[in-house]
Amino acid sequence: MKKNQWLRRAWLALCWGVFAQLASAQSYPNQPIRLMVPWPPGGGVDTTARMLVEPLGRKLGQPVVIDNRAGAGGNIGTEMAARAKPDGYNLLMGSISPNAINVHLYPKLPFDLIKDFTPIAFVSSLPIFLVVPANSPFQSLSDVLAHVQRNPGKITYGSGGVGSSQHLAGVQFMSITKTELLHVPYKGTAPAEADLMAGHVDLMLDTATCIPFVKSGKLRALAVASSKRNPALPQVPTFDELGVHNLYASSWYGLMGPAGMPAGMVQQLNAATNEVLRSAELLARMQELGAEVGGGSPEEFARFIQSEIQRYADIVKKSGARME
Repeated sequence: MKKNQWLRRAWLALCWGVFAQLASAQSYPNQPIRLMVPWPPGGGVDTTARMLVEPLGRKLGQPVVIDNRAGAGGNIGTEMAARAKPDGYNLLMGSISPNAINVHLYPKLPFDLIKDFTPIAFVSSLPIFLVVPANSPFQSLSDVLAHVQRNPGKITYGSGGVGSSQHLAGVQFMSITKTELLHVPYKGTAPAEADLMAGHVDLMLDTATCIPFVKSGKLRALAVASSKRNPALPQVPTFDELGVHNLYASSWYGLMGPAGMPAGMVQQLNAATNEVLRSAELLARMQELGAEVGGGSPEEFARFIQSEIQRYADIVKKSGARME
């Protein structure tokens, strides 16, 4: 083959490849999108995902369908998402445990937190509340502290699992207050909250998914682990206000995909997500949940994830927790 013919064919092949990518991006999406939620129904990750999928599906013109794959602290579903095709039809509702904490908790993860994922958009964060059953004798944070100090290691606190944001909020609480609680891990937030309301555990440092139970009178909120009071429960003081300083904890959620997603597709999903997050419909629902709404660029979300990975290294170390 002559050199000119080879160059012409190579050029045509390149142009066709670019055209095919542009055509694919312009037609995306043309089928339902799967959103992997690596936790059981009812918890903060699942609740946030369900709030997002309907308006996001309307914006994209295709339904976004949730696929709950719980287990191993979120690692099972997260690995499935990491191994999926980076075609824009396999997304992940990323969250603090599998995407920032577990790397310090498990000796070896089946995925790399940075190399195996494409950050798309930061969705929201939920502050942590100290909550007790409605019939608990604890009426205030000072009641809890006094009782825990008299009974070290006997007061139980529930969580969504070892290494969950609730578990590590408890670690921070014990470290700052110099107290000792007995951790009772569950397989997800919903069963932990159910046992808390039934009085099988004494308290939880729970995400804002507890707010409906507080408003319905099934739980009592004593403090919130944020720098300011939460609009959903404005009567609940911060830990800072009550003299327990620098106890800040939350759960966060964000839209992610497998590594290798086309940049144009990522930008399209980011723009659609940001538009949904600014809508009056979602803002009202997020406010009811006590969530702080996210947004921003994929690059900003990527930097946030890296900062959280670094922040939790010391907290997990203090917990002494290890998973095999």
